[in-house]
Amino acid sequence: MIELRRGPGEFARVGHRGAAALAPENTLRSFELAVELGCDMIELDVLSLTDGTLVLAHSNDLREISHGAARGRVGRRTLDALREVAPGLPTFDEALQYFVERLPETALQIDLKRRGIEAAVVEALARHGVLARSWVSDVDASSLRQIAALAPLLPRSLTLPRDRLGISKRGPLAPVVRAGLASVGASLPRRLPALLAGAGASAATLHYSVASAASIRRAHEAGAAVYVWTVDDARTAQRLIGDGADGIITNDPRIFGSLKT
Repeated sequence: MIELRRGPGEFARVGHRGAAALAPENTLRSFELAVELGCDMIELDVLSLTDGTLVLAHSNDLREISHGAARGRVGRRTLDALREVAPGLPTFDEALQYFVERLPETALQIDLKRRGIEAAVVEALARHGVLARSWVSDVDASSLRQIAALAPLLPRSLTLPRDRLGISKRGPLAPVVRAGLASVGASLPRRLPALLAGAGASAATLHYSVASAASIRRAHEAGAAVYVWTVDDARTAQRLIGDGADGIITNDPRIFGSLKT
């Protein structure tokens, strides 16, 4: 299985939904571009439709994946109905087959976006022969524990905090949410080992706002790797590498060209 921990000065270059700042996210073209720009890992988001098909989508909001063309919930559509408003959206199987055929050296971070898909995700990874180069991340500790039961050797990462919709960056509640994130960051080094143990996780995927040197050090002391999302600024990435981060997850892989190791 893949080794998430890196040595001093070494770090994984992870394309967030591919190269989401440069190409439509969670698409085959976005994955290819990220690798062209130096990524050795790709993060892709997985959720299920009403017919059970696994697709690549960051959220259940149809406006997001259709770029405003439709409203409603992604998970309530069949694949055929979804393809009418998002024709370029890959299924999970299509994406995995693409990695097998076109990007055989690229590691895969599978970010789960819905409970109940754990068995289907593990089965697909095994069927396509990519278990050994994959790892799973989730904000939901119970999902990670299910993954552990299904595939004990598959690395699992607990994602913190839960501000997955970007509320801290927009809307009237943004200042309140940012204050809450700051509080989380201050207490995280103390709490992190117990959180990881409770989720059965061997890694932490931390938002850059809470990925302090103390948090990274504490995770390493607990035997866990640390991958930081979503870092689109080279200066921030450089600081995190200096603090010992094992991986940088970015929307814009061009930042890797200016980093020193």
